[in-house]
Amino acid sequence: MSAVPASPSRRSFLGRSTAAAAGLMFGFHIPFDAMAQGAQAPEINAWVVVKPDDTIIIRIARSEMGQGTLTGLAQLVAEELDADWSKVTTEYPTPGANLARNRVWGSFSTGGSRGVRESHEYVRKGGAAARTMLVQAAAAQWNVPATECIAAASVITHTPSGRKLSYGQVADAAGKLQAPAAADIKLKDPKDWKIAGKRLARLDTVDKTTGKQIYGMDLTMPGMLNAAIKDCPVFGGKVKSFNADAIKGKPGVKKVLQVGDSAVAVVADTWWRARTALDALPIEWDFGENVKTSNADVEAMMKEGLTAAQAAVGNSNGDVKAALAGAARKIEAVYSYPHQNHATMETMNATARWTPERCEVWTPTQNGEAALAAATEAAGLSQKQCEVYKIHLGGGFGRRGATHDWVRQVVLIAKEMPGTPVKLIWTREEDMTHGRYHPSTQCKFTAGLDAKGNLTALHMRISGQSILAGLNPAAIKEGKDPVVFQGLNAPGPEASIGYTVPNLLVDHAMRNPPVPPGFWRGVNLNQNAIYLESFIDEIAHATKQDPLAFRRKLMKDSPKHLAVLNAVAAKVGWDKKPKKGVYRGLAQTMGFGSYVAACAEVSVNKDGKLKIHRIVAATDPGHVVNPQQVEAQIEGSFVYGLSAALYGACTLKDGRIEQTNFDTYQVLKMDEMPVVESILMPSGGFWGGVGEPTIAVAAPAVLNAIFAATGKRIRDLPLKNHSLKKA
Repeated sequence: MSAVPASPSRRSFLGRSTAAAAGLMFGFHIPFDAMAQGAQAPEINAWVVVKPDDTIIIRIARSEMGQGTLTGLAQLVAEELDADWSKVTTEYPTPGANLARNRVWGSFSTGGSRGVRESHEYVRKGGAAARTMLVQAAAAQWNVPATECIAAASVITHTPSGRKLSYGQVADAAGKLQAPAAADIKLKDPKDWKIAGKRLARLDTVDKTTGKQIYGMDLTMPGMLNAAIKDCPVFGGKVKSFNADAIKGKPGVKKVLQVGDSAVAVVADTWWRARTALDALPIEWDFGENVKTSNADVEAMMKEGLTAAQAAVGNSNGDVKAALAGAARKIEAVYSYPHQNHATMETMNATARWTPERCEVWTPTQNGEAALAAATEAAGLSQKQCEVYKIHLGGGFGRRGATHDWVRQVVLIAKEMPGTPVKLIWTREEDMTHGRYHPSTQCKFTAGLDAKGNLTALHMRISGQSILAGLNPAAIKEGKDPVVFQGLNAPGPEASIGYTVPNLLVDHAMRNPPVPPGFWRGVNLNQNAIYLESFIDEIAHATKQDPLAFRRKLMKDSPKHLAVLNAVAAKVGWDKKPKKGVYRGLAQTMGFGSYVAACAEVSVNKDGKLKIHRIVAATDPGHVVNPQQVEAQIEGSFVYGLSAALYGACTLKDGRIEQTNFDTYQVLKMDEMPVVESILMPSGGFWGGVGEPTIAVAAPAVLNAIFAATGKRIRDLPLKNHSLKKA
């Protein structure tokens, strides 16, 4: 993808809009962009463009942010296309083109581990349809039945005569043919895959290692200016006044302006000059009522919810109240989880160019259509007059998905400088203090046991923040945010609980502090797995039962949950003692359509220093498109999950976030990273995600191992706040 992609013409937009049918559309042969037009490469369908030199361009609607979705989806298309993988390259279609073509590319949203699992079928059909059309074109050229022709490695062969044509030789004719109906397309059985399912090198690796890959912060344009911005440090605060004259003489400064109600920006010839001038700008803030709020207030609010009479029920069966009243023994515990920042390596940034006729934005985004909506609203133009060009992300983790505040800001700034491209880059401090944070919650457990130590009743009360209440209040029905209950749902295909308890109640008392919530990689599965897996471990130890054996008793009705748990137990050698000084902990969960489990091996020395030696992790995502990428995702999940467990906490003081950079918001260092052994065990029949599920088992596996090592049960994170030194 070029650094500054050319925008499709108005004529091509109108042509596509008229010709496109609702749903999937194959075979519309207007070239997508200037790159294809310049090479005179016809579009076979929305997914596939073939150049005369046999180069294949596969269009990927989902965003690449290091997770490998770009390569995985290309593999699926190339598999059904029977392409020569060595000739495959990719490009992003634009969200404006998608809307103009009746959303032919489907969803542009990349989050919730949905990139492959929600689009695999239609992208595969796109590849299969293109292959069918290429074969038909070759057969027509030879004047033979298409049934006598086969395709392999981008070459069509007429089997009786041995004649051959490459895809590039028939692409022009193929693009003019009627596409097969999507319902008539038969996809390959995964057992027959030659490209999908294989350990192929990622398509973006070389450009990243050579520096050729352009990220949003790298982008340059002729005449471009740079902007730095400062938002009110207190959530909900506003700008009262600022003195632009105080920095009028600063080098390179072009403009000082208010952005919305709560921010001030400086535009200059370089970003550093803009940022330096902004730091010197006198700003008076109206902090608002949240300036009185601190972390203790948030914690008190959630603590009250643990015993509140009203709560939304997420999962229930039996009669918990009666079962607890009649239990031979009860065990209770309270856990908590803090706010956390996405802390992407690349801070929020975008470049915009606005005129009264058109607005264009170049930005890293997890959802091109949401970015386009934000740009359109800020631009004050119609959607057809606006476009967003996606760029690879230097990290997303959910921050660049549902909320596009930085896109709105850059467009508002560019509106004040018509015709001039302006690049906005947030400072690290701005990024840390104006995020969309992982919600903070607390959880109270009450378990009822019979005389033999069997779990007969479990009440799990969650109190705390709702993401949907902050991002999409209309999705809250009767006070219930379904996202809160990830990993705790009744048996089903999405985030179900793995344990069968005769009497169960999982409910949520919603308590929303002023810290804006967001989808953070792994979302609510993270803390729910910590809560449940730690408490299950507590019950096992309290009743003197082996943690693995106790879990197995509760998982007789959850064979896939049990399978991944058994796999890690076998791999780690649970039935054999680890070497002296090393202790183990287990965890399992189901989320984002996949089943995962982990066993951590840790040691804690006499000074209380923790060492995580090894984590064995099993994942059943149904299907694996690229084993190498899945293993990398699992390893990356543990980096992210362990960073959160050991260090990640954002605290509120006087209405603002205290952690402003990586000196106060640490991440896992290389020498702290354990060995990760991944077990991939796709059982088929469903498609799950892989980018997020294993994050959830990182912390509880380690916490349970710490208890085995020290006898200390950690019920609130991060670990940096606790001494592990034995008394």
